[in-house]
Amino acid sequence: MAAALWQPQEDGLREICGLLERQISPNSDQHHIWQQLQHYNQIPDFNNYLAFILAKAEGKSVEVRQAAGLLLKNNMRVSFKSLSPTHQQYIKSELLPCLGATDKSIRSTTGTVISVIVQLGRVLSWPELLQALVHCLDGNDLNHMEGAMDAMFKICEDVPEELDVDVPGLPDRPINIFMPRLLQFFQSPHATLRRLSLGSINQFIVIMPKALLLSMDQYLQGLFVLARDSSADVRKLVCSAFVQLIEVRPTILEPHLRNVIEYMLQANNDSDAEVALEACEFWSAYCDANLPPEGLREFLPCLIPVLLSNMIYADDDESLIDAEDDESIPDRDQDLKPRFHSSRLHGFENGEDPDDDIVNVWNLRKCSAAGLDILSNVFGDDILPTLMPLIQQRLSTSNDSSWKEREAAVLAIGAIGEGCLNGLYPLLPEIVTFLLPLLDDKFPLIRSITCWTLSRFSKFIIQGIGDQRGYEQFDKVLIGLLRRVLDTNKRVQEAACSAFATLEEEAAEELAPRLEIILQHLLCAFGKYQALGPGFSQFAEPVFQRCISLIQTQLLAKVDHVAAGVQFDKEFIVCSLDLLSGLTEGLGSGIEDLVAKSNLRDLLVQCCMDAAADIRQSALALLGDLARVCPIHLHPRLQDFLNIAAEQLSANQVKEAVSVANNACWALGELAVKVHQEISPVIIKVISSLVPILQNPEGLNKSLLENSAITLGRFGWVCPEHVAPHMEHFIQPWCATLCLIRDDFEKEDAFRGLCAMVRINPSGAVSSLAYMCRAIASWHEIRSKDLHNEVCQVLNGYKQMLGGGSWELCIATLEPQAVQRRIAFSFSFFFDCLRWIIFSSIFLIFSRRPLLSVVACAASIESVVRGLHSTRMKRMGEHGHDEPFYLHAKHMYNLDRMKYQKLTMTLGVLTAFSIGVGVPVYAVIFQQKKAGKL
Repeated sequence: MAAALWQPQEDGLREICGLLERQISPNSDQHHIWQQLQHYNQIPDFNNYLAFILAKAEGKSVEVRQAAGLLLKNNMRVSFKSLSPTHQQYIKSELLPCLGATDKSIRSTTGTVISVIVQLGRVLSWPELLQALVHCLDGNDLNHMEGAMDAMFKICEDVPEELDVDVPGLPDRPINIFMPRLLQFFQSPHATLRRLSLGSINQFIVIMPKALLLSMDQYLQGLFVLARDSSADVRKLVCSAFVQLIEVRPTILEPHLRNVIEYMLQANNDSDAEVALEACEFWSAYCDANLPPEGLREFLPCLIPVLLSNMIYADDDESLIDAEDDESIPDRDQDLKPRFHSSRLHGFENGEDPDDDIVNVWNLRKCSAAGLDILSNVFGDDILPTLMPLIQQRLSTSNDSSWKEREAAVLAIGAIGEGCLNGLYPLLPEIVTFLLPLLDDKFPLIRSITCWTLSRFSKFIIQGIGDQRGYEQFDKVLIGLLRRVLDTNKRVQEAACSAFATLEEEAAEELAPRLEIILQHLLCAFGKYQALGPGFSQFAEPVFQRCISLIQTQLLAKVDHVAAGVQFDKEFIVCSLDLLSGLTEGLGSGIEDLVAKSNLRDLLVQCCMDAAADIRQSALALLGDLARVCPIHLHPRLQDFLNIAAEQLSANQVKEAVSVANNACWALGELAVKVHQEISPVIIKVISSLVPILQNPEGLNKSLLENSAITLGRFGWVCPEHVAPHMEHFIQPWCATLCLIRDDFEKEDAFRGLCAMVRINPSGAVSSLAYMCRAIASWHEIRSKDLHNEVCQVLNGYKQMLGGGSWELCIATLEPQAVQRRIAFSFSFFFDCLRWIIFSSIFLIFSRRPLLSVVACAASIESVVRGLHSTRMKRMGEHGHDEPFYLHAKHMYNLDRMKYQKLTMTLGVLTAFSIGVGVPVYAVIFQQKKAGKL
């Protein structure tokens, strides 16, 4: 049937329109509607109906027609290439007339669908589109011009390279045809056309085709004209163009640099915040472009005041909402979202963003602070004569109405803390002395930024401990931050914890004499939140159901955000998966009932196959957690899980998403110890992926190497007959990696695999016996008696096989330190570990999830105490005397016996508390998400 002859059936059209009407209704059952749409998707000409409704359903509301178009767009992404040519042609033919639709939303939706089809089918297969666009742009009808320009912009945004190809039947490449027309629209009296034409050309800056290079003079002239445009959207695009040009082709701007800088200074003060933000990006881009700093130096006296002014909180800044005591206020829905950090921040790496929040929104304040930071690194102390008087002026004000100016001044001090350190060094004692009282300021955001700024000078504060004044100042900073850890405002708590962690890294053993007061504050934190602990179990089911609901909704939104009722945001899926991992870790087998009554298994399969690496990463982590506690509920999709996880270990996947590969490797190992022989279909494929990882460890994540060795060992344990024949190909790098793994049950599993494979193929390890002996010698103590006996049998077997002389020769090749390894961990390791966990846990305690933090912290300390206890048992000897334990503490940490006893008692209390709180239900979000699996 020819495309032009296709006509919808009235009944079908009526049903689909009715379904779309219910879809856009806020009170409808979206899940049921989604299921119906999935049913309709099985009908071959369903997309024809959608195209017809979008283009010709004049009697229907614009909302219904737009919903049809958006659903068509989503369907095209999935199934366009599988449609019959006649259906493809029909859809294309219905879209082109919609470019001139009277309703703007219909034109916009049409442009979106057109762009998707061009992405999938390429412009070569749709020459009629190019002709239609040219016809519309050359006409006089505003609707047609705007519709064509909107479609053009979306094509340029999505696949700009598609327009820079030869198209049969056209006299020139599409970009050469459209470039003059786009430049001509710079002069259009209609702001929409000016915006879309400029936005379209801007998309080509990065790839810089010949057509744009040849038109560069005309383009730059157009930019300078549009720089004074009345439309803020146009001015924003002008700034964006200059920023991109200086990043990609700075030489193009060099002849015009002075004019560009002057304009960007003016734009940085634009009344429109988005224009100012885009202009502010220019300063960091300039410094990163390796242009001569002298070109910018003369503008510093004008630029620095602008940046400082823009660092003041805007009246509509969301952070101002947190500027009150809020520790008792329940967490918001958006607090579910995991934190992430913007890579744009030059000097605020490793979580040092002063305004870091659960959702890190990039704004003018942050961009200005980042700009000041990078300027300080380029120009150093030269910016101080301009900046310091401005800072002093703002700090000298004391009235409540100017608190934002004072806060911005404190932020500025922190921003230049690294770049201007030499010039600030003589003033640092006075600066720190001045900042300390601000930790008690009445305004929470001043307290918060003061914590961050003090952390920027941590190294200096620690260096000053040598004299009495510096020692006293360090104590004041330490106590000040600990007080703010117990602040009544969550934002201040978080900033104080982050600052304290930074200070701890610099202080190292200097904190040992102060452990008592740190523990006191930690116990105080427990006291503030412990009432939440016992009542958590009742929330397990609703939290579980909420996670399932979030994942389902977001997976639907990914396909059709209209049907889902929300915009797709993968972070909600990631966080929900992590939350489920926390429940699984905490509840253990107690989660079985929740899993059994849900469709988690099928959702998890989808997430494990998702295109987004971070979704796969969290999904595979959850897969491993579920394998540990309820593998029976994974069984119906077991082969799917095995195949998906095995795919993530390919060389390309390891290179592109090492964290995903790491979690996949770990999950496969967990599945292996539960399903045993059922792992066999993927064994060869997995081994083929793991062996190259072990053979070429350079530059790879240490955790991936360890997980690869453990999983390989587990495969050898449960299916030795499949793995042992290949042992000689991997035994050496495998054993070398086993040496690096700490003593735990996973290492035990790997060595059980070693013993099982050696029993089947003893000759496979003969040539690598020295490597195997080193791996065995890496144990501090094999606690499992069964494994200990197995290892002894293996060694004895080889001793008998080789004979005395060969055996002694093998042993002689071992390094003395490998043969004489310590049997127990040193006591200092646990003190260092305890100190690290205390500081890390404090950071967790005052995040936006107090219950989580309490449980996570308690569980962490309990685990260390157990480690201390087990080490102590090894070191005390027959009589149970802990004198060596105490003497080490006295020597390393300057603890007298009374303090030592107080510390051990305190640890005992914390251990008891952690047991009383119960399972670490949510701890995985912070501790286990990628810890043991990364």
